[in-house]
Parts: sequence; structure tokens; C-alpha cells
Amino acid sequence: QQALSQANQDTPEEHRLQFRIGVHVGDVMVRCGDLLGDGINIAARLQGLADPGGICVSEAAYGYVRKTLSLSFADLGPQSVKNIHEPIRAYTLKGPLPPTTMAEQVGPIPLPDKPSIAVLPFTNMGGDPEQEYFADGMTEDIITGLSRLKWLFVIARNSTFNYKSRAVDVRQVAQDFGVRYVLEGSIRVSGNRIRVTGQLIEAASGRHIWAERYDRQLDDVFAVQDEITASVVAAIEPHLYAEEGARVASQPPENISTWGLVVRAIGLISKLGRQENEEARSLLERATAMEPTYAKAHAILSWAVWWAAFNYWLPDEREGVEEAQRHAEQALVLDASEPWARMVLGLCLTSDGHHDRGLHELEAALRVNPSFALAHTIYGWALSWAGKFNEAVVETQTALRLSPADTFLSFYEFSHGSALLAARRFEDALPCIRKAIVAFPDFPAHYALLISCCGHLGLRDEAKMLLAHRNSLAGPPLTVSLNRHQMHKFAHGPVFAEGLIKAGVPEG
Repeated sequence: QQALSQANQDTPEEHRLQFRIGVHVGDVMVRCGDLLGDGINIAARLQGLADPGGICVSEAAYGYVRKTLSLSFADLGPQSVKNIHEPIRAYTLKGPLPPTTMAEQVGPIPLPDKPSIAVLPFTNMGGDPEQEYFADGMTEDIITGLSRLKWLFVIARNSTFNYKSRAVDVRQVAQDFGVRYVLEGSIRVSGNRIRVTGQLIEAASGRHIWAERYDRQLDDVFAVQDEITASVVAAIEPHLYAEEGARVASQPPENISTWGLVVRAIGLISKLGRQENEEARSLLERATAMEPTYAKAHAILSWAVWWAAFNYWLPDEREGVEEAQRHAEQALVLDASEPWARMVLGLCLTSDGHHDRGLHELEAALRVNPSFALAHTIYGWALSWAGKFNEAVVETQTALRLSPADTFLSFYEFSHGSALLAARRFEDALPCIRKAIVAFPDFPAHYALLISCCGHLGLRDEAKMLLAHRNSLAGPPLTVSLNRHQMHKFAHGPVFAEGLIKAGVPEG
């Protein structure tokens, strides 16, 4: 069982090979090269009582091993099983298996060549056995959600659940599983309210990287579980990127792997600035040169190039978008389920007026990674372009809810403001767009949106000041005709232009 658990660690959960094992001591009959009799039947029934990856033994077998092996068993009591007349007292192995002789010889399990994490079973702090299922379900869903991140090595549920109901040292857990990070958490239910806490720990040092608390009404158990799971996965991902980027940056340049170059680039592009974007593109071009078949390098490069084109940082915006689309398509040739590539391809298609195809790609990205907050924002943006304004507001709000402390937060605010403006909810849009500009005051698109919103609300003086600053930034001066040309394929173009006219922006 130990060997299978280790072999399964790099295998998607739906393809893992898992056995249940039943052990009994008793008489058997040999007939025609086969073994028959109650001894065999009892072992088979015990096997059916075991958990996947687990071991269940009869009372007879337990009597032989309970004092001679350093194993811990849970008494399941008498079990009535098929075709056996009398109940069988059964015991199941609990806790992790002790190290084998081979494991003792080779030492701790080495770290894999990519970021690695173990999710410990969430603790039911209220003590109500009825809530145990919620804690276990939360843990299992988070493991499944993190497993969708292909760049992350996630320990299987059957291994981490060996630590259920035990006080553990995260450093020991990390050594047992060969992982760099450990996620642990708890739930507490009081009446119709539930509180879930989680914390992400860098295991070697015991340093806390992230911690959060979620308080919810427990009206629909599964809906609450799904919502919190999505929020936890979305919150953890950028913190792991940042942590890995910092770790890799401390290595000598000649020792940095392709993954190291990519994770450093992700940390840079998440800061949204021009200099960081240029550094990220340089790293990603180096990564694709080193390993041309690495899908994620092409995928992240596609986003970096698109963002540079969007902000007029490239000589030709149109050529930049086409280059971004080429990298996204190359990534998908190499890995059809790469979510960043699906997102950028969908963005490029939608921005070119191919709304149905673009939305299809964005929906595919979210099926691969439902907690991908940036993809929710882009999807909302694309829905606005396609004229689905109310749906767009829901998606951009989802991104803000999933990752409220994200490094992309100002972009999420901008996109949510854009969706609200498209839905003609100008007063709701105004604070979102203002916050986006405060965080990143050098992005031309933010100003155009805010000027339009101010125009709709009659804030002409503020719009005039914003227009002067907008025209000092990169790109051509803002005019109504320029806006119409850029947005003629988008359903929310007219409401955008209407606001610019009301704000006093020249026709051009």
C-alpha cells in the first residue's frame, strides 16, 4: 500500500490504481490449483470493508500482529457479511504505515521537481460528529481543486487522511510526503452559521504564507462547501506563485530550470507594470528557447504579450495581439487543457469580434480550473463585449470574491467597473474604476473608462482633468472616433461612447 501510494502521487486521481486489502488467518482447501473455503471468503469480505488504499484484518489476524507490529488499529466491531453465518470482528489499520526497511535506508522522500503540497484533513472544532462529513468533504474538494493545477504536485487524499484526528508537526508531514508546503484548516458550526479557517505553511521553516477565515450562513451545505473550496484554491494559487518566484530568484542564474523561469515571470506579470512585463517576456522567451515544448511557458508568454499590447507598450498593438494568439495556440497544441492559453485565445478571439468562439474558449479554461480568478474576469469582460451585461457583472464579481487580495486586483476592479458601466449601473461602477486608477495610475484604458463613467454622471470637471492626464500617457490621444473605432465590434461600445460625449471628449 505504501508503494502504491508513492506511485500514485504523479497520477491524476481518476486514473490512480488503488487496492483494498483484507487479511485473515484460517484454514483453506486446495483444489485444482485454487484456494477455497471460509478462510478465503472471510478475507474477501474484509477486503470489501477496507477503504481504498487501506487494510482491514480479522480478529484472528489481529491477534497475531497487535503486539508484534508497530501499527495502530481501529476496532470496527462485529460485521455481518455476505455468505458468512456469524458476524466477523474486524479491525482497520489507521494512521500512516511505518517506514519500510527500504525507506529507512534511503532517508526522507526527496522533493519533486515542481512545487508540492499536502492538504491535511480539516479539523472539526465543534466536536459535533454530524459536521465531520463537512470537514472531510471540504478537505477532499480542496485536494481535487489543487490537483487541477498541473504545475502543482498534490499528495493524494488517501495518504493525507492518515493524519486525521492526530496532532501533527507540519515539518514531519513534509518529510513523510516529500512536499514543500502544507495546508491545514478547521471548521466550526454554531447554529446556522459556519466558520472555516485555512492556513498555508512553508513546511521547512514553519512560516505562515497565507491565512484566511470564511464565515457563511449554512443554508445550502453543498453550495457553501463549493464556494469556500473555490475561494481557498483561488487564494492559494497566487501565493504559491509568489513564494516559488522568490525561492527561485535566490538561485544562481545558471541553475534556474525552465519552471523557475516561468514562475519568476508569473510573479513579475502579476505586478502589472511595464518594466516587470518586459522582464517577464524576456524570461519567458528564454524558457521557450530552452524548452520549446513547454506549454505553460508559451501560455504565460501569450498573456504577457497581450497585456503589453493592450497598454500600448509594443510598437504595433495589432501585431502584439496576433503574437499573443500564436503563443496561446502553440501552448494548446502542446497541452490542450492549459487554462492560461485557453483564456488568452478566448480573449483574442472575442476582441476580434468572434464572440461565440471566444466565449467557448473561456468557458473551457474555467472548466479546467474553476477557481481561476483572472479567467473569470476575462470571461466577464468578454460577456460585456458580447452584449450579455448582467452575466458579465456576475463573472467579474466572482473574480473579486474568489481572490480579494490578488495582485491582479486593480484589473479585477477595472473589469467589474466596465461590466457595471455596460449594464448602465454608473453609480456602482464609479468607485470600482476609481480604485483601479488609484492602484495603477499609468494605464490608459482605466482613464477612458472613468471619463465615460464621469460623463454619464455629469462630473464634467473631473472628466476634463482625467482627459488631460490620459493624453499624457502612452498611445494616441483619446477621442470619441478613436473609441468608436476600437470598440465597433463590442456591444457595450455605444454606452461607452455616449459617456465620452457627455464628458466633453472631442469627436476627433
